[in-house]
Amino acid sequence: MNHSVNEIVLLSGKGGTGKTSLSAALATIGDKKTMADCDVDAANLYLILQPENCYEEAFVTGFKAVIDHNRCTNCGKCISYCRFEAISIIDENVCVSETSCDGCKLCTHVCPVEAITMKPSNKSRWYTGIFRNGVMVHARLAPGEDNSGKLVNVVREVAIREACELENHTVIIDGPPGTGCPAISSVTGARMAVVVTEPTRSGLHDLKRILELISNFNIPVSVVVNKFDLNKSMTNEIDLYCKQSQVTVIGRIPFDPNIVMAMVHCKSIVEWAPDAPASKEIYSIYHSIFDML
Repeated sequence: MNHSVNEIVLLSGKGGTGKTSLSAALATIGDKKTMADCDVDAANLYLILQPENCYEEAFVTGFKAVIDHNRCTNCGKCISYCRFEAISIIDENVCVSETSCDGCKLCTHVCPVEAITMKPSNKSRWYTGIFRNGVMVHARLAPGEDNSGKLVNVVREVAIREACELENHTVIIDGPPGTGCPAISSVTGARMAVVVTEPTRSGLHDLKRILELISNFNIPVSVVVNKFDLNKSMTNEIDLYCKQSQVTVIGRIPFDPNIVMAMVHCKSIVEWAPDAPASKEIYSIYHSIFDML
């Protein structure tokens, strides 16, 4: 943990709960922020914040097999050994599917003419950019690539560095949905977590899972219920569960079509409709978060 920087991570048990919309709104309230989009498998915060990228760097996720067709005899031995079905015959040549290749290197050992080598897979990228209220660090994991947890760590480390250089002591992390490796990488070392859920049966189920994950990190956690008014009985059930779990519900955002209109115009809801009911609730959430810090 970097004690000079307050990392606030927004998480959700599933996708589509409104976590990124809330992140964008928090990014555009008050003083300049350092934002980190750690949903590297499906980054979309940049669509709203529209950062002007000033730095780009490749991220090596592993290695991929490459066949030298001048050496290859098309014996097919590598095809029979590949357990990922990444190698096949195309137009009478042995070819490797980059998205299927796991980089295990077995094919390089079984090839009788040493026609297969491994090359770094560097199609993934991470970026640092300037948006209208601060600095944003985000990344794009290339299709079929792994090591998204490691790329999350890179995004966080760069965001912390940027925050320190700018003497901005707050980093807001738009974390990935779910409870997998990227989510664990996002919450490790954070100062506090905010979980965004929705008033559905599956929303409550996934909320329980993500709260169980966060409990292993011994950090403060609070909950925001998005579109709470679409199913008030489920909202009450979520409130009861959080009360029993000693987790504070710091906000209940009402359903508001302005949020969609804001995204269409690449704005956060607080920029597009500052007096809308959802915006007023998000302002309250913002103050609750920073009061807790």
